[in-house]
Amino acid sequence: MPTLFIFGLGYTASRLAARLRAEGWRVTGTGCAGDVAFDDPAAVLLGLAGATHLLSSVPPKDERDPVLAAYGEAIRDFGGWRGYLSSTGVYGDSGGAWVDESAPIGAGRRTARAEADAAWQALDAHVFRLPGIYGPGCSPLDRVARGAAHRIAMPGQVFSRIHVDDIGSGVIAGFTAPPGVYNLADDLPCAQNQVIEHAAALLGVAPPPLLAIDDAGLSPAARAFYSENRRVANGKAKRVLGWRPAFPDYRAGLGALSANNSPTSASAQPAMASGDQR
Repeated sequence: MPTLFIFGLGYTASRLAARLRAEGWRVTGTGCAGDVAFDDPAAVLLGLAGATHLLSSVPPKDERDPVLAAYGEAIRDFGGWRGYLSSTGVYGDSGGAWVDESAPIGAGRRTARAEADAAWQALDAHVFRLPGIYGPGCSPLDRVARGAAHRIAMPGQVFSRIHVDDIGSGVIAGFTAPPGVYNLADDLPCAQNQVIEHAAALLGVAPPPLLAIDDAGLSPAARAFYSENRRVANGKAKRVLGWRPAFPDYRAGLGALSANNSPTSASAQPAMASGDQR
């Protein structure tokens, strides 16, 4: 039986796990939805010994990758497929220009993430660089419904994003592809304000007011989000993995969420703040 061991069964990895289990895989791992304690080396090593594939979705903590720090030797010796969910934040600010996998990394605000990204590459892993993630229960629809969405007056500011289930299909496509770095992003980078306005229209409510960034009461993490401006190219994933996003832009993604799910209340919202497991 193909078996995937996941370090960090959080929002994104749990969606992938559910899909693979439905296809006959065995999935085990650490994290909030896992069945193995990260700080139990015997259990982790036993899980790795029985796995054909491993994936880490754990971000750096205290300026280091906790998975490689604790289990780097076992991961180096692992004979199966290796994967790592990284971030397009490693590219830093490109002034709105397109970036692909050949762009330099490490010059942005996420130095530890760039170092972890490079360390997994050195292990011949499949490194998937992800932009802003949205999906059921964790989308602009939910933020608008809760009154937590913002529109920030920053003309020319552009971001990329990805539906959570398109991440899963990209990782699965990587199971039969060569190791390397792959950007998994949709086809339409755009201003965040456009996304919020479309979400509000789908809900039949007025969009939040347009505010200057200094007047929006943003957290430090949210302000840092607006400090970078880039478009993420996904051509390599399409060429090498044969991957295509099922939700090629925010309209398709939000439309599907609006049709199939009602927005989630704040109390039921999954934790997806910066630094959480993917």
